[in-house]
Amino acid sequence: MRTPVLLALLALGLLAPLAVYPVFMMKIYCFALFAMAFNLLFGFAGLMSFGHAAFLGSAAYVTGYAVKSLGFPPELGILAGTLAAALLGLVVGRLAIRREGIYFSMVTLALAQMVYFICVQAPFTGAEDGMQGIPRGHLLGFIDLDNMFAMYYFVLAIFLFGFFAVYRIVHSPFGQVLKAIRENEPRAISLGYDVQRYKLVTFVLSAGLAGLAGATKTLVFQLVTLTDVHWATSGEAVLMTLVGGLGTIFGPFVGAVVVVSLEHHLAGLGSWVTLIMGLIFMACVLMFREGIVGTSKALWLRRRPLPNPPTEAPLTAEA
Repeated sequence: MRTPVLLALLALGLLAPLAVYPVFMMKIYCFALFAMAFNLLFGFAGLMSFGHAAFLGSAAYVTGYAVKSLGFPPELGILAGTLAAALLGLVVGRLAIRREGIYFSMVTLALAQMVYFICVQAPFTGAEDGMQGIPRGHLLGFIDLDNMFAMYYFVLAIFLFGFFAVYRIVHSPFGQVLKAIRENEPRAISLGYDVQRYKLVTFVLSAGLAGLAGATKTLVFQLVTLTDVHWATSGEAVLMTLVGGLGTIFGPFVGAVVVVSLEHHLAGLGSWVTLIMGLIFMACVLMFREGIVGTSKALWLRRRPLPNPPTEAPLTAEA
């Protein structure tokens, strides 16, 4: 990762609230973190999950309940939601990784629907009304998060933490093993790696990051609804990842920017938004199979001039 690119992105993040509505940017950060969690599981480990909304929504409900009903400060509320999502990921992962391919995906979808119906019936979730009026509180006891700029930079810090966590995981020896499992699982097994354990750890990490996104989103919008645990939200994570670029570091963020921006600007069209998003998804799958980031990177490498081959020194009589 090039340092100038990172510094430029950091500068844009710091200056963004001066030009863009902060709540809109915070929504992008939350969904980008959610898409990065999904990309860690599918893009680098090859495990396609259709139920990641269960971790986003469960963390959102736990954080909302902890902050509103138990009086937790915001940092502890987010931590509680993240740990709850990771624990749920451990339970779901132990059941799901016993299957492969489409069967793995169907197991995650079925278990996510169970979480959805629990949230519908549980008394503390508010059912279809959801949780409303969740206080943001004071970070570390003295930073008032009702201040829009304070909340924005808090969310930006959480996003950067998640981004660098994913980057570190992917570029570590653990991440290289994940890529080996994705490319050729039998060969990884023959090399002596405990593939099931690597899959489970990745599933828990992905669930925890998705939970971090859901917990942060709760404080941003100060409410939690059944939409957060609905299967369509899991589909948004898939859409953002594929549009941005599967198996890339920046792809989920770019996909989140595109999808959230389209949803925001096309909101006046009502139900037509779903059709338009579906057409965009089809176009990306058919014409940009590597997503925006992957395709851009391929075009950049194709246009770069090839280095000149080293010339051999002429032979002399002494040689």
